[in-house]
Amino acid sequence: MEQKNKQQNNKPQMNMPKFNMNWIYGLVIIALIAMYFTQGSDKSSVRTETGYSDFMVMVNKGYADRIVVNKYENTLQMYVKPEHIRDVFHQGVQQTGKNPSVTVAIGSVDQVEEFINKAREEKKFTGKFSYDNSKEGEFFNSLLMNILFFGGLIMVWMFIMRRMSGGGGMMGGGGIFNVGKSKAQMYEKGGELGITFKDVAGQAGAKQEMQEIVDFLKNPQKYTELGGKIPKGALLVGPPGTGKTLLAKAVAGEAGVPFFSMSGSDFVEMFVGVGASRVRDLFEKAKTKAPCIIFIDEIDAVGRARSKNPAMGGNDERENTLNALLTEMDGFGTNSGIITLAATNRADMLDSALMRAGRFDRQIHVDLPDLNERREIFVVHLKPLKLDENLDIDFLARQTPGFSGADIANVCNEAALIAARHNSEKVGKQDFLDAVDRIIGGLEKKTKVMTEAEKKSIAIHEAGHATISWFTEFANPLVKVSIVPRGRALGAAWYLPEERVLQTKEAMLDEMCSLLGGRAAEELFIGHVSTGAMNDLERTTKQAYGMVAYAGMSDKLPNLCYYNQQEYSFQKPYSETTAKLMDEEVLKMVNEQYDRAKRILSEHKDGHAQLAQLLVEREVIFAEDVEKIFGKRPWTSRAEELIEAQQRAEAEAMAERRAKELEAKELETKEQESKEET
Repeated sequence: MEQKNKQQNNKPQMNMPKFNMNWIYGLVIIALIAMYFTQGSDKSSVRTETGYSDFMVMVNKGYADRIVVNKYENTLQMYVKPEHIRDVFHQGVQQTGKNPSVTVAIGSVDQVEEFINKAREEKKFTGKFSYDNSKEGEFFNSLLMNILFFGGLIMVWMFIMRRMSGGGGMMGGGGIFNVGKSKAQMYEKGGELGITFKDVAGQAGAKQEMQEIVDFLKNPQKYTELGGKIPKGALLVGPPGTGKTLLAKAVAGEAGVPFFSMSGSDFVEMFVGVGASRVRDLFEKAKTKAPCIIFIDEIDAVGRARSKNPAMGGNDERENTLNALLTEMDGFGTNSGIITLAATNRADMLDSALMRAGRFDRQIHVDLPDLNERREIFVVHLKPLKLDENLDIDFLARQTPGFSGADIANVCNEAALIAARHNSEKVGKQDFLDAVDRIIGGLEKKTKVMTEAEKKSIAIHEAGHATISWFTEFANPLVKVSIVPRGRALGAAWYLPEERVLQTKEAMLDEMCSLLGGRAAEELFIGHVSTGAMNDLERTTKQAYGMVAYAGMSDKLPNLCYYNQQEYSFQKPYSETTAKLMDEEVLKMVNEQYDRAKRILSEHKDGHAQLAQLLVEREVIFAEDVEKIFGKRPWTSRAEELIEAQQRAEAEAMAERRAKELEAKELETKEQESKEET
């Protein structure tokens, strides 16, 4: 019996299509439309009208096959014999159809009967003569068909509107009459999400503030006994990918209270007034579940600052939704026990009334992770991967400055994919370095064909960046230089930036000089410039304008900041004279650094030439190669030892990978030779 059951379970199962009423609806509608447009007529045959005298002539000539008289309409229908179709219609059977007919208006039915009887006696008409009494039946059939046709259209309209409004019944939870209902997804217990603070790596300050919100919900008497009030809302602010939504889910998981989750765009609808209605419905549902949490992701979709002049492009529907949200959060009504959480990466765009105390009492900044936090995030995302025993997580954390949590997750995933592509059994250090290069620079384009002149020009350009960064004090330490095309870039230089809280003017000028090193090298050693420095010039110009207009680092405009945060301001916060002075200061600053870059390159032109030639030969060089040419870097850095360790690791990994590739090729050749012998 067990074997029979196993055999039955092992039988291939046919994936039969599921029954769906939509197919039946479609077939019925198509049939109704076909019947409506084809009822009561044979459209495959031609019909024409003629006079009674012509009708008598055609009958006397023997053209009539059969005659049908309609007493109610005082007409008759004469069907023509096939052999006489061309005589009557001057066309063949293919054009007229098999049963063409002639319609004739008559004055008296008795007169027609006498004429037909006479024609029968003279044997000029031998066909069938009948009467058509179907007027009443046609009327009721036509009425029924019209009712069915328009009823089918109404059913189609109802079906479409049900789908558009969420799939519920017309009076149900998702019907068209409930379009103003909230679309928030509710979790009765936050634990259903399965996320707690243990799943959130880093962000110690943000987690501490969110932990207090959890304490408010779990033990509110502890705070109200002393006369304090529980905060009504908290706004999570930070760059994309830093874990704002994940923190909100963790709060729900820790608090164990009902959790309403929705996006700011869920309030937006094509109908006017729906957004405000959904806001009111959301808070009404939350009152019945208090204490609870309402989480609105990407609140800038509805919380953007209101226009002072509605005639100048103000969105009334969005502003009405915002007004309803403001009233519900802190208005005449009381929403005790409801804490509103929101997340955005555009806090500067939000309305000031939404940001005041009493609505969002706290602004929790979720910033990009620092070194230690990146290490914790790596630990979380490396758990499902099969890692090499020699992998140093601290080294990976130092290789990803400025990366968000989402970026680090992407690095881990890319590293696993790269290791699988190379048929590796474990994910190693080189896989992670390749993943970082892939994310920063783009996919390596091995098929891109370049001439020798282009390759040499790119090498001179990238060697210029490397030379300037080596001989400027505050430039970021060099990691490697490559002329392999990646993404839209034809070459790139990788640096290991130090995480500085403050940027000095000298450090920013050194960075500008390093950016201009590629263009300066082209002008000095090639004799002409190219479009390869467009990105460098763009970054240099933006940085120079930031130093002059915002940071007050120019000689003629010191200690002044012209940053304007008002969204609806149509006027610059400075005069045309000041704008001209800014342009002059920026041009002066950029030209000074460009001349400085040319001086440094002229002093080390021999080393630059060796570096460019090495790049042409090897395509990728590391900091140790630059050190062999220029000697020890004049300025030490905290990241110097890390760079050296990285270079050694990369060189060892590349040598190991090349050895594996050679072994794989040898095995393939041996297998092929053995197959040929057999």
